[in-house]
Amino acid sequence: MTDTTNDTVLNTPQPATPLGTADTIVSGSRWAWVPAVLGLVALLGICAAALIPATVVAEKENRRTMEVQEAPYAQVPASAESVNDRVLFGSDLPDDVPRFAPEGDFFFVTVSAPEQTLLSWFAGRGDPAIDLLTEEDKFGVRTASQRRAAALQQMRTAAQEAQFVALSAAGYEPEISLGEVVVQEVLCRTLGDDGLCEEFFPSDLAIDPSDTILEAEGVVLNSVEDLSAVLEGKAPGDVVELKIRRPDEGILDVTVELAASPDDPDRTIIGFRPFDTRVVTLPFEVSIDTGRIGGPSAGLAFTLALIDELTPGELTGGTNIAVTGTISLDGSVGPIGGLSQKSNAVLQHGVEVFLVPASQRELAEGQDELRQKLDDAGHGRVEIVPVANLEEALAALEALGGDPLVPIGAIDAT
Repeated sequence: MTDTTNDTVLNTPQPATPLGTADTIVSGSRWAWVPAVLGLVALLGICAAALIPATVVAEKENRRTMEVQEAPYAQVPASAESVNDRVLFGSDLPDDVPRFAPEGDFFFVTVSAPEQTLLSWFAGRGDPAIDLLTEEDKFGVRTASQRRAAALQQMRTAAQEAQFVALSAAGYEPEISLGEVVVQEVLCRTLGDDGLCEEFFPSDLAIDPSDTILEAEGVVLNSVEDLSAVLEGKAPGDVVELKIRRPDEGILDVTVELAASPDDPDRTIIGFRPFDTRVVTLPFEVSIDTGRIGGPSAGLAFTLALIDELTPGELTGGTNIAVTGTISLDGSVGPIGGLSQKSNAVLQHGVEVFLVPASQRELAEGQDELRQKLDDAGHGRVEIVPVANLEEALAALEALGGDPLVPIGAIDAT
């Protein structure tokens, strides 16, 4: 018998090679380098765009000069940070000063203005949370040392005012003493139709922002009130001798021509707005760690965090609340810059409620475009709550589910 099984296995016909297969393989290997080269070119293009400055394409009009200028920087969202973590009490806190650890946090919000590359400019086009900045937009006309001194002075002032307002609201009795005469800005004498200054007061030739006025006509100044006393009896056009301390330059002697006040022609002024440098004396040691953060925009956040720590109940209702706005000694809340960027930072950190100054230009009637940009930056998921003063802020928090403020005195009375 013939064994056909093995024969069948050994002689199983093999499939023929399809016509053209070898040519296809050769052809495929010939073009395999194309996507690799395209990918390499794309990678090199991205790397180059990350190195090329945005000024090759980024421009913006300078409102002061009405000229289109390069815009090498952009104001962008930075962070939303807990204020409660920065409230510090001294080790010698009296036993009769209770503290109440809050469950929710108040967050203050910051922005930054980094230099832009072609890549970052391209990626950020049309983003409502990104604003292009010219050199003047970012730095103004001040020197670097003047800007830094001003920002730190503003933050110190914000912390001091927050402490005074918070402790007063909590039922304590802080005190205020007068401070140095520090120039915040030289006043504008004539405003143009475009809202920009056409002419500053003559003092602009002699004093700069962040200068500290030490003496006037040989009289040592301890406060703005001392300076006002020196100017009594002076007339517009008179000159006074000032001794000033300027950041990075030291002590200087300057001569300033006086002018009439735009609000009261019978009053003679130098023509500058001073920082509020009054010093707050607290009944016990408490401070706010501001680190290297500059500017006054965290004033309201500082105030609310301090009140929450020093009074019973939860002002936040146990949730996280973002807050921005300056605070004055009378409790009024002032506007800040970069609100759309801050709204976006709040969104990114998962906080849903944002207390903002009611006086913000973005919230004013007729500013629909700015308001829309603000909403877009928060993607409609951040609830914007405008407040004009501390009283309104506390009422807003209560409406959101927080506890009402109970001052320490009210606790003792019960």
